[in-house]
Amino acid sequence: MKLENSLKYGNAANKITTACGIRPFLKLDNQKDNLKIAVISDSHGLLRGEVLKRLSGVDAIVHAGDIGTDEVLNQLCSVAQVYAVRGNTDNSPCLRHIPNNDCFEIGGRTFYLQHILEYIDIDPVAAEIDFVITGHTHQPALQEIQGVTYLNPGSIGPRRFDYPISMAFIEIKGQSFDINFVEFDK
Repeated sequence: MKLENSLKYGNAANKITTACGIRPFLKLDNQKDNLKIAVISDSHGLLRGEVLKRLSGVDAIVHAGDIGTDEVLNQLCSVAQVYAVRGNTDNSPCLRHIPNNDCFEIGGRTFYLQHILEYIDIDPVAAEIDFVITGHTHQPALQEIQGVTYLNPGSIGPRRFDYPISMAFIEIKGQSFDINFVEFDK
């Protein structure tokens, strides 16, 4: 399985690596037995101090779109390797280079990242995807369908309606994994 137009952000060189045409999955440089992945979405230009504290020590950060500003990406890149897609409100010139979807591998697990669930353009089961990560709704959600785990971490940005401000963590431990949500008060 290979996809087009993908990016990888890394804190090692803090630069963007792009590929033209088709390229293989990206692999996290750190191949530890236990990996902790922060999953966030819908920051809309706001990266709260409480969120940054929770990101400390993670191996990778997955941002499911509506980033808001390149400053948010730069802050995230200073913490860990970042995988990000553009959301429906990411229209500023500084974010146009970010892909609409991405596919990558972390810790032997395959991830498909798309801001809006309904816009997924592959069959995750046929593509042997382990995790489909989305955002957009600002509501945390988790379900498994035909062996594929669908995760929406909710929103870490400005509060919308009465929805929680939330993010998720995926902890990969060998062949198993755990997913935990974190909610913030303000």
